[in-house]
Amino acid sequence: MNDIIKSENLTFKYNIDSSTPNTALSEVSIAVKEGEYLVILGHNGSGKSSLAKHFNAVLLPCGGKVYVSGMDTSDEALLYEIRKTCGMVFQNPDNQIVATITEEDVAFGPENLGLPREEIRSRVDDALKTVGMYEYRNHAPHLLSGGQKQRIAIAGVIAMKPRCIILDEPTSMLDPSGRRDILTIVDELNKKHGITVILITHHMNEAVAADRIIVMDNGKIVLEGTPKEIFPKIDTLHSLSMTVPQTVELLNELNKHGFNLPLDKITVEECADIISEKLKR
Repeated sequence: MNDIIKSENLTFKYNIDSSTPNTALSEVSIAVKEGEYLVILGHNGSGKSSLAKHFNAVLLPCGGKVYVSGMDTSDEALLYEIRKTCGMVFQNPDNQIVATITEEDVAFGPENLGLPREEIRSRVDDALKTVGMYEYRNHAPHLLSGGQKQRIAIAGVIAMKPRCIILDEPTSMLDPSGRRDILTIVDELNKKHGITVILITHHMNEAVAADRIIVMDNGKIVLEGTPKEIFPKIDTLHSLSMTVPQTVELLNELNKHGFNLPLDKITVEECADIISEKLKR
């Protein structure tokens, strides 16, 4: 698979003109494959959101380079194509909703692409159906729940038909039910529609379905691998002020009592099966 996003020695500093600039990213090099489901983890201030905002040129490098489908994000002439390629869903959907009617909000992006009216109608309907919000197409977004608003924000990005969707902590303001709904939609976008997904989060359970995980600390990548490779490293993750999925914590606690269970059984089903098998012996 080809790389859809690539960074080379990416460095970024906030307040760069001040006497005490804050380094958010330090020489970060990363490649994201087309069709990949990548989760970027880290505690608050680790640099994960700053990294994500470079992927569709919300932020531009202070040093190094970022390429989106081969396009240099620092080339202002390419900004339109870059943001068509990589859509972004932010933490607070209220910051992304611009219209007073749901379907008009979802149509905002396609309209700015200058698409024919029939194509816009088709894209809006398809996007709303994808996120399960078609029946709310004539509702006012401000009357919807937080989870419903986030679905509308995602639909607005889907309607642009990007090849990659970047989600910056999209579930942090939602209850557990809302989080599950959004993650189900995200997983379907990747698995069913083949869209590259980059999910930024600090919720460990949200990373279980990822193809690959990157863990950040102090603006650098400190761990990288599959969920089964990353989550058994409990002591390392704890040292980075991070937790692990509840399944892994349970297996680890049982091991302290002599169970000797593998820590790479990270889904609920895998965890239940391995404990059941152990108890039968």
